[in-house]
Amino acid sequence: MDTPDNHTIEQESTEEEMTFLDHLEELRWTILRSLIALFVGMILCFIVANYILAILTLPAEHLDPPLTLQVLKVQGMFTVYLEIGFFGGMILALPYILFEIWKFIRPGLMPEERRFVVPLILSATILFCSGVAFAYFVILPFALKFFIGLAPEEISANIAIDFYIGFAIRLMAIFGIIFELPVLSFFLGKMGLISANLMKKYRRHAVVIIFFLAAVLTPPDPITQILLGVPLVLLYEASIFIVKLVEKKRDERLAEEETESVSPEETGGMSND
Repeated sequence: MDTPDNHTIEQESTEEEMTFLDHLEELRWTILRSLIALFVGMILCFIVANYILAILTLPAEHLDPPLTLQVLKVQGMFTVYLEIGFFGGMILALPYILFEIWKFIRPGLMPEERRFVVPLILSATILFCSGVAFAYFVILPFALKFFIGLAPEEISANIAIDFYIGFAIRLMAIFGIIFELPVLSFFLGKMGLISANLMKKYRRHAVVIIFFLAAVLTPPDPITQILLGVPLVLLYEASIFIVKLVEKKRDERLAEEETESVSPEETGGMSND
């Protein structure tokens, strides 16, 4: 009977011997399972779509005066429910989709790197949801107040509900993706594409780019731009810390491998000389 160590070695060798077609087949099933999870999440969101719609329209109702939302197209509400279902389903299915991605890249990871799967999935999910919440509670009210405030008093602000929901969801999706910067930095650091020293060297450039992006992605309102820029700067600093930890772990592993590569015979021979 094979020992656990032999079984692990055979399993790893089998993973390494996967052909290109095997990887394509595994990728196909990964995408298929992820789409099924997304579809299930969409169905669940469709069931409670009216409640989600009421939550998304709250910022419009809290304006002074409240924003009037109208259905101006025959398929307007269908588009609204479709966007709500897709975005909500993506959030619900995100942990499973990340798990499927990890399963696909698992054969190329070192054994000690596989320990990070649960923290990474949790971190990516929490960061994405934090970005969505930040956009909903902070950015969206300011953006609505600014854009609607541009209309003269004699013009009533009547907005198509599908345009409003599309604007709100795109804004939350952008912030959710932006908040994934520390996770992206972790993977780039693992691949050796960035380093903590490089990020420190270009910190000033990064801050300028961050506030430039804040000016582009948000209304021309200094308060809104600061509300986006400051969290991004903090995320950049957190990314530097994460990349530094990755480099420290990699240096420790390389040092251990160099120590193990020196055989006892070589050590004994050096001491006899």
